[in-house]
Amino acid sequence: MKQNFFKFPVLISTVIFLILSSLVASADDNVDYLLGTGDSIRINVFQNPELSTETRVSESGAITFPLIGEVNVGGKTIQDAEQKIAQALGSGGFVQQPQVNIVLQQVRGNQVAVLGMVNKPGRYPLETFKMHLVDALAIAGGALPNGSDVVVVTGVRNGKAFKKEVNIAESFLLKDGEEETFVMAGDQIYVHRAPVFYIYGEVQHPDSYRVERNMTVVQALAKGGGPTVRGTQRNMKLYRKDESGVIDKTSPELGDLIQADDVLYVEESLF
Repeated sequence: MKQNFFKFPVLISTVIFLILSSLVASADDNVDYLLGTGDSIRINVFQNPELSTETRVSESGAITFPLIGEVNVGGKTIQDAEQKIAQALGSGGFVQQPQVNIVLQQVRGNQVAVLGMVNKPGRYPLETFKMHLVDALAIAGGALPNGSDVVVVTGVRNGKAFKKEVNIAESFLLKDGEEETFVMAGDQIYVHRAPVFYIYGEVQHPDSYRVERNMTVVQALAKGGGPTVRGTQRNMKLYRKDESGVIDKTSPELGDLIQADDVLYVEESLF
């Protein structure tokens, strides 16, 4: 009877540990996260405090753990890394039925690079296995005013090179059950300079301006401040380069759409 009494607290402690471990493993941020180079982790082995270790994942993806030596955990989820260490401790006869818990202390691995026309270009860690593209852009401070709405994502998927162009504005304005774009470890996100058009001649403010969504010729003219007192909107010329690089000269209608690198010339009125 006395023997069972002393076993009862141990049984309760074991149950509590298993419950806490289950809660940690079920957290969304940890289940899918893949350990990467530079990640700092703390490893605890239940009822073996002498094995508690704080370590960092090396460039080769390995850590060094007491008794079992080097363990490769790079590219593994936290749960898989826990199981691998537990198996090594058990198969080596060091701990009977080991229960291992890993706590991610500092994220340095599994980064994405955000480049181009953003407020804070650089490399940023993923806190989960994958992240929404818009969230990654938000971490980098978002696009600059002269940044394009179209974002280029490159990386590797299933061992093959991956490239995708995503129109961020359209993904919000026209979203209708479309698959959302995620970024993963090693991806590069590039925000190019926004496309521009050029306007000159008898116009108030000749310059280059950003091509807005569905911008028309008359809207482009308004961007330039409209014609001068000597200019006229009835006799404008539009210069546009075709796919072969040849420049076409046309007389556009006011409702025609402006494209990237268009040159709009406002002629002088004859009357």
